Amino acid sequence: MANDGSENAPSGIQKRKADHIALCASGEVDFREKTTLLEEVQLVHDALPDRHFDEIDLTTTLLGKTLRAPVVVSGMTGGTEEAEIINRDLARAAETLGLGFGLGSQRAMVIAPQLAKTYRVRDVAPTALVMGNLGVVQARQMSSSSIRELCATVGVDALCVHLSTSMELIQPGGDRDFRGGLDTIKRLHGELGIPIVVKETGAGLSRRVGLAVRKIGVSTVDTSGAGGTSWVGVETKRAQGQAQKLGEELWDWGIPTAASVGLLADSGLDIIATGGLRSGSDVARALALGATCGGLAQPVLKAHRDGGYEGAVKFLEHVIAGVRATIFLAGVRTPKELRSAPKVIGSTLRAWLEQAR
Repeated sequence: MANDGSENAPSGIQKRKADHIALCASGEVDFREKTTLLEEVQLVHDALPDRHFDEIDLTTTLLGKTLRAPVVVSGMTGGTEEAEIINRDLARAAETLGLGFGLGSQRAMVIAPQLAKTYRVRDVAPTALVMGNLGVVQARQMSSSSIRELCATVGVDALCVHLSTSMELIQPGGDRDFRGGLDTIKRLHGELGIPIVVKETGAGLSRRVGLAVRKIGVSTVDTSGAGGTSWVGVETKRAQGQAQKLGEELWDWGIPTAASVGLLADSGLDIIATGGLRSGSDVARALALGATCGGLAQPVLKAHRDGGYEGAVKFLEHVIAGVRATIFLAGVRTPKELRSAPKVIGSTLRAWLEQAR
């Protein structure tokens, strides 16, 4: 665990969570030069789809639950009063639209159990797919029974175990000991009693990592690739001295989201494509590369800041409409069929897919 006492105290972690919300919403911490490379995926227009638009079926199964569209509101926050409002409104939006929903890191609950209320959303999202969230380093230090209780307290259907090496190197008091990560994931997969999702935090999952977690039985991953919010950038804004300088150097570190999805497409994993997705078209391009669902965080947060619950619902409805329209125009009927639709891949993404295996 991090060794900076002030960062790990309840007040310190609440301040960090508040900083994260403000910085992510501001757009000041996006990747500077690297993109998701989703723009290098062009689906081929089918002018003779030979079906009614209403025949498009967006139904998707993820982690044992049926979603009405292949869209997830990605994990963002928790641990503060503002986070409680955000989580409850966005979980309610997910329930209304039949989407998946992810909580932010529950580390705050471990340090200050009274903050559990900022993660409780089941009363507003009784049937939605809700995913918990805990760092692999914190999970390594906890017993499976303690983590099981953490999950049960807020009633999640699955637990995202996030990997965050790059941001931790920059974060004040961040973790440095990442030994035993795969063993921890294997233990939780065998003992927790709910599915495990292996998730990155803005730097993408490589093929090696995807195959390693698949080998131990994990069936779902979340790419959280490069090209959207740079979590190195977030922590750089909070850091000082040498850590800040290192953060500036590593700001654009990571595997682009499209590359991460494509590298894992034949792995047998269910892939939640996150990291810089901003629209239904982005979700559709990720599906075409092999993702099961697309996840969005920052644009949903911005929509909520601008218009509250109603603003978030309106934005997500627009995302769903974009996915539906793209599937129709590509000449297929379902998200799964989009994977086999004709597409043109740009040179940079093609290089990643060929050389990073």
